[in-house]
Amino acid sequence: MFVKNMPVKIKSFFEEMAGEKAPGPTPTFSVLHLIRVLEILAEGPAGRGKLAEELNVGQGAIRTIIKRLKHAGLISTSKEGCRLTAKGLRVWDKYRKVFGGKVEIKQDRLIPADYNFAILVKNCGNKVSTGIEQRDAAIKLGAKGAAAIIFKDKRFVIPSVSDDVSKDYPGLIAQIVRFLNPEENDVIIVGGADDPYRAEYGAMAAMWTLLD
Repeated sequence: MFVKNMPVKIKSFFEEMAGEKAPGPTPTFSVLHLIRVLEILAEGPAGRGKLAEELNVGQGAIRTIIKRLKHAGLISTSKEGCRLTAKGLRVWDKYRKVFGGKVEIKQDRLIPADYNFAILVKNCGNKVSTGIEQRDAAIKLGAKGAAAIIFKDKRFVIPSVSDDVSKDYPGLIAQIVRFLNPEENDVIIVGGADDPYRAEYGAMAAMWTLLD
């Protein structure tokens, strides 16, 4: 469904564009790569080579990604590279209402892996049950795991695991507070893997389970 050329449901909009029902391993790219392109271009124009490097995909995949985003009217291309269109900016702004930022965790890694990434999901604490769905989504994408931390009643909670994460992982929570500034009912997804791409995409896949 569209209202004034704006997708009402961001999740289904991106999944339809990627031709998949949910993020998962594919031979070329996933819905998460489409979002990463918008995230990169929100900071300014970028060429195909830079996008391929940032996404860790081949030239064939990046060409297809650009083609689909361009066909959807989200980006334009020129000799200077790719840039967001007005529609692309509106879609990105809509996504940003849920996506509250991300940070690589340097201290007190929650997931036992070389890299941990934390992503803030706004006002989705009520959508987390046991956290198993988020963990499985991350593992499906090649991460070692993921955990969903809920900021509730001024405490950081992992359902069925910890009623106060700040006591067990003070360095982790210090970074989350400093860089992500969570508010009541926000969720912080922490994904981990032995390479940065899988850690970040694992966290994004876990986050995706919380979107409508």
